[in-house]
Amino acid sequence: MGLAVKVKMLLASRGMSANELAEKLGTTAQNLSGKLRRDNLSEKDLHEIAKACDATFEGIFTLNDTGKEI
Repeated sequence: MGLAVKVKMLLASRGMSANELAEKLGTTAQNLSGKLRRDNLSEKDLHEIAKACDATFEGIFTLNDTGKEI
C-alpha cells in the first residue's frame, strides 16, 4: 500500500478533505493532489501532514528476518 493511500485513509478518519489539508499545509490543492496522484511524498511532507491531522508519522525500516527496527 502506497503512502498516498495511507494519507487518504488518514483524511477519511479525520473527516477532512484534501483541499482542507492543503490549506492547513499552506500549499495549493493542485500541488497536494499531484503529490498524492504520483505517490510522491517526502518524509518532511508526511510529518507535516501528520501534524496537520493531529497524528504521528513514524517512518521505519524493519528487518524481515529479525524484526529489528531501524
